[in-house]
Amino acid sequence: MCGFAGFTNTIDNSNRVLGEMMDKIRHRGPDSEGRYIDECIAMGFRRLSIIDITDSGDQPILNEDKSKVLFFNGEIYNYQDIRKELVEKGHIFTTNTDSEVLLHGYEEYGEKLLDRLRGMFAFVIWDKNTHELFGARDFFGIKPFYYTIANGNLIYASEIKAILAHPDVKKEVNPIALENYLTFQYSVLEETFFKGIFKLMPAHCFTFKDGKMDIKRYWEPVFEADHSKSLEEYVDEIDAAMQDSIKAHKVADVEVGSFLSSGVDSSYVAACFHGDKTFTVGFDYEKYNEIDYAKALSEKIKIDNYSKLISKKEYWDSIPTVQYHMDEPLADASAIALYFVTKTASEQVKTCMSGEGADELFGGYNIYREPHDLLPLTRLPRPIRKGLGAMAQKLPKMKGKNYLIRGSKDLQERFIGNAFMLNEAERERILKHPTGKYPHTALTKPFYDKAKDLDDVTKMQYIDIHFWLIGDILLKADKMSMANSLEVRVPFLDRVVFDVARKVPTEYKVNKENTKFAMRQAAHRYLPDMVAEKKKLGFPVPIRIWLREENYYNMVKEAFHSPAAEEFFKVDEIMKYLDEHKAGKADNSRKIWTIYMFLVWHKQFFG
Repeated sequence: MCGFAGFTNTIDNSNRVLGEMMDKIRHRGPDSEGRYIDECIAMGFRRLSIIDITDSGDQPILNEDKSKVLFFNGEIYNYQDIRKELVEKGHIFTTNTDSEVLLHGYEEYGEKLLDRLRGMFAFVIWDKNTHELFGARDFFGIKPFYYTIANGNLIYASEIKAILAHPDVKKEVNPIALENYLTFQYSVLEETFFKGIFKLMPAHCFTFKDGKMDIKRYWEPVFEADHSKSLEEYVDEIDAAMQDSIKAHKVADVEVGSFLSSGVDSSYVAACFHGDKTFTVGFDYEKYNEIDYAKALSEKIKIDNYSKLISKKEYWDSIPTVQYHMDEPLADASAIALYFVTKTASEQVKTCMSGEGADELFGGYNIYREPHDLLPLTRLPRPIRKGLGAMAQKLPKMKGKNYLIRGSKDLQERFIGNAFMLNEAERERILKHPTGKYPHTALTKPFYDKAKDLDDVTKMQYIDIHFWLIGDILLKADKMSMANSLEVRVPFLDRVVFDVARKVPTEYKVNKENTKFAMRQAAHRYLPDMVAEKKKLGFPVPIRIWLREENYYNMVKEAFHSPAAEEFFKVDEIMKYLDEHKAGKADNSRKIWTIYMFLVWHKQFFG
């Protein structure tokens, strides 16, 4: 696990500039650093030692004739099998790392190597003979990769802040990213919040040569329900795949821990990973504290649990640090809690298992029950539904109003993923200079088109895999763990597990009894009923309560009157959200938080 940075077309002070870029991501790899510079490229690396923790695991790694150079961030869990295959073909290895498998694998198979990998990764390989840079990002987007092209040269890194250290990069806010962030709560476009800096999307690879960037997709998650198997057969397959994945994700030369909340996902992993330590955080509020759940389960499965009770002051004091490490604003309040649990874990271990991905693969979010709940309305002719929705809009706040409004909309209108903050009219009302680019349906439409033959629940999973999982769940997991020099591993997001999950029929995912139904049955084999059946909560954070307290209300109010707020927003409009919330007239907490997180982020990078 590490971070890397680099740029093509070296300059007079390449070594110094590269060093400044690497210093920006020192937290990703405090154990060592490595550099490669020739007349055409400068490449740097910061290492967190997990596999082959001796110096032989340092990067760069070169092939036998020194013609190819590798820098890699991630873990390849089936590297030993691929290595054996490559040795039989005559490749000579100089380290015991998983990294070197990528280099020789690319020599042998080229781009087709990606089809053989099992793991999380972002890597680049420089060919000194052809002056060609090849790079790739893993299947689900667990590891990040950012890039920009300036003056015909590629500048890339594991984090945007490293790219900003290059003298050819101009730092400028992308207003279109802001506008769409207000709807999605995260940076949803390929172009980031920094104008001209892009994400390489998951399951994509690229070749850069002669100033041209050629990007292509090498894998797609395809759902194809197989109704020929019974529930029990699927439960067996899910459990077998998860046991295999957890075993693969435990491969390390350092101790591996596990996060543990009260939910079934992390509990399932913790009960099966056969480690010694679990880690939990909570708040001093009854509904916002999972520590007691975690301690009780840890005692039952005979694992030590280390917990941290986050105070209000600690939480609020950490927000600027969290937004700095995020690189782009993220309005998910649980990111700060994740920062603290990774910090707690990093004091004991170097790598941790986590439960991300279970909801997207197995149908775990509560909103996935909505297609079933809305059936009485969605079965009505569309004009009647639309009429009922229009009438409901005019009604005062009352029970059933939101049900009628949501039922009047097609799935594509109402669902863009697990977060839907401000609609187009709302963001136009509060933005000083709205661009009007990309209504939410325009961004999700290409993915709905690809999923047009799937049922509504599976369509929602497909949308979440391409939006919410990438832009929120995995982004915060990587950035918060790396901020604390901790590697997070996600055994649910494994190709072997996905190959099972993609075939599970919807009735075994979401039904009247629960979400993630088949997966919960597998978890039952290791967990008490109370945990295996526990309703999905997310990571509870008492933002709604805090924003009504005088000191935090004033803190946000000050930000809402800052120069940045004046530049981007109509201050009177955003203050309405804050004042109505404090007065108890509405729960505007998530909308307030979305705006506030942007302003905190802006201060970190432009203040």
